[in-house]
Amino acid sequence: MLKIAVFDTKPYDEPGFIKYAGDDLEFKFFESRLSEDTVQLAQGFDAVCVFVNDDVNAHVVDRLYAYGIRLIALRCAGFNNVDIRACFGRIHVVRVPAYSPYAVAEHAMALLLTSLRRIHKAYIRTRDFNFTLNGLTGFDLHGKTMGVIGTGKIGRVFIDICRGFGMKVIAYDLFPAQDSGIDYVTLDELYAQSDIISLHCPLTEQTEHMINTQTIEKMKKGVFLINTSRGALIDSEALLEGIKSRHVGAACLDVYEEEADIFFQDYSGHIVEDDVLARLISMPNVIVTSHQAFLTRDALDNIAQTTTDNIRAFFSDARLNNEICYQCGHAGECKKQRRGKCF
Repeated sequence: MLKIAVFDTKPYDEPGFIKYAGDDLEFKFFESRLSEDTVQLAQGFDAVCVFVNDDVNAHVVDRLYAYGIRLIALRCAGFNNVDIRACFGRIHVVRVPAYSPYAVAEHAMALLLTSLRRIHKAYIRTRDFNFTLNGLTGFDLHGKTMGVIGTGKIGRVFIDICRGFGMKVIAYDLFPAQDSGIDYVTLDELYAQSDIISLHCPLTEQTEHMINTQTIEKMKKGVFLINTSRGALIDSEALLEGIKSRHVGAACLDVYEEEADIFFQDYSGHIVEDDVLARLISMPNVIVTSHQAFLTRDALDNIAQTTTDNIRAFFSDARLNNEICYQCGHAGECKKQRRGKCF
C-alpha cells in the first residue's frame, strides 16, 4: 500500500480522499503546512500532497528527495509555491488543472454582485431591523464593459456568465483561445475601456504585480477589481492607495499576496499585524473572502479524484497527463517526455 502525506489539510479535505483511497492508497492528514520546519514529517511516505500555501522551496525539495519521495501531488491548479526547477530530474510534480472552473467563476460573480448591490451591508442592516435604503445604491451590470485577464477554463466560464448579464466583454491573454469568439485587446486597451476587471491568470514572473500604481492610473476612475486567482497579481499597497484616491471604486478579493500566514486560520480573537490587509478590510468598498472560491462539494470531489488518479498513474508507470514540467511549464507538452513523463 502506498503511503501519502497530505499537508495543510482541513476537515473538508478528508472525506474526498478517503472516498477515493481504495485498497492501494493510505493517506495521513497533517494540519501543518509543508515547509522547511515540517518537511521531516514526510519521512517514510511514498509521496506528498500539498496545497496553495505549502512552501515547497529548493531546500524542501532536497529534503524530500533525500527521503526517497519522487512525487509531489498538488491538489490545486497553481504551482507558483513549488520550485519546479529544483524538482526537475528528481521529483515529478502533478496538479489538478481544472477541479471546477464553475466554482471559481461563480464566486467571482458573487463577489461582484455583493459589492455593487451592497448586499453584505443590507444583510447586516436588516438583521438589526434597519430597513432604510440610504447608501445602498448600486448600478446595472447590463451594458457595462468587463475586462477579463486570462481566458483559461475559469476565465471562459466567467465570460459566459458576464454575457448572460448582457455585459460587453473584452479580454487579454498571452495565448488567446483560437476560434473562441472572445474579443481580445491589448492590456492597455483593456485597462482604459473596462468598467470592471477580473483576474483569471496564473502567477508568473510576468504577471506578478501586474496591477500596480502605473496600471491603475491607466484604468477608468471608479473601476471595480476582482481577484480570485493569486494574490500577488495585485500590488496590495498600490491597490490601497488607488482606493484611498477614489480611482478604484471597489475591490473584490478572494486572495491576498501575503495570505499564507493568515488565510484558513481563525484570528478573530487576535490582532492581525498585516497593516495593509487590515486597512483594506476596513474600507467600505472592499470585500475579502479567504480563498474560498474553490470551495464547493463538486470541486472538492473533483480535486480528490484527480489527485488520486495522478498518484496512481505515477506509481503504475502510466502517462502523467497532469504533470508540470520545468522545461516548458505546461502539463503534457514537454517534447522530451519519456514513457509519458517529463523525465
